Amino acid sequence: MAFRENSMKYSVSSKEIQDLNEQAQKYAKKLNQVFDESHKIIIGQEDALRKILISIISDGHVLLESVPGLAKTLMVKTMSQIFNVEHVRIQFTPDLLPADIIGTKIYKNVSGSFVTQKGPIFHNFVLADEINRAPPKVQSALLEAMQEKTVSIHGDTYELKKPFLVLATQNPIENEGTYKLPEAQVDRFAFKILIDYPSKQEELEIIEKNSSDNIESIKSLVIPEEIIEIQKFNERIYADKTVTEYIADIVHATRNPKEYDLDLENMIEFGASPRASIWLMRTAKANALLNGRGFIIPEDVKAVVHDVLRHRIILTFEAEANGINPDKIIDFVLEKISSP
Repeated sequence: MAFRENSMKYSVSSKEIQDLNEQAQKYAKKLNQVFDESHKIIIGQEDALRKILISIISDGHVLLESVPGLAKTLMVKTMSQIFNVEHVRIQFTPDLLPADIIGTKIYKNVSGSFVTQKGPIFHNFVLADEINRAPPKVQSALLEAMQEKTVSIHGDTYELKKPFLVLATQNPIENEGTYKLPEAQVDRFAFKILIDYPSKQEELEIIEKNSSDNIESIKSLVIPEEIIEIQKFNERIYADKTVTEYIADIVHATRNPKEYDLDLENMIEFGASPRASIWLMRTAKANALLNGRGFIIPEDVKAVVHDVLRHRIILTFEAEANGINPDKIIDFVLEKISSP
């Protein structure tokens, strides 16, 4: 194990680590079956599928950014079937209203009272398609649901179903008729995943699969109760203090680069929020779990750091004018901060 065992023995026993490892391996086997099953329908996109799995394990939401036609909707539908949960697709448009998402109260003449009509947000997996096509007022309707897992309708608060995942998509190349997501909204996504075009070989497989009558069926492998069980176990994954400090240093360096001898002050307008630290820890644990480990190592942090931070670092105009993007800033930080 590429880990500091000396520091481990002072905080947890080797027996506890062994028990966590055994449980993690059991869950990892199940989750890797989910991964394999999804590939019956989805060609390629291994990194995106893995990151969606990590977000489900860590109970976080996902913002997917890609051009149209790269199977974003199909990914959500496929995962919903494998996990045997209810899913819904909400097409965000300029004329959408908050009530179209969360629901409203309607008056019944017969009873002379108001009855709550719940909106599509009351599903397990919610695909918010082209979320940046709706104005901020509508986008903000998701804020409470994503953070508190509750919805308020005319003064009454309702619990959402568990597990609950918002998977939002946006098109990076189209600006007409779109609204930039507010920072408060973006910060509630655990991951921002960038999806690229398939390779030529994957493209050939896509063509063959969609030109054939053979439609593969997928099986439900996990039930909602098992997802919740895995999410709870993910919180128990062991994180050594050295790794926790490594996470804190990475996030702190985006706010105070000068303290880490990083010449980035003219490039970063605002650094990552405290949510970044929380999600770096949770998703690193989920990455460890997928690898069958009951403890996290620095490589788990590095595996998720770009997806956790890229939407939380606000760049200056100067940085953007010089072709610097958040991923490059993260690379600079990782190069400077030594791994434990």
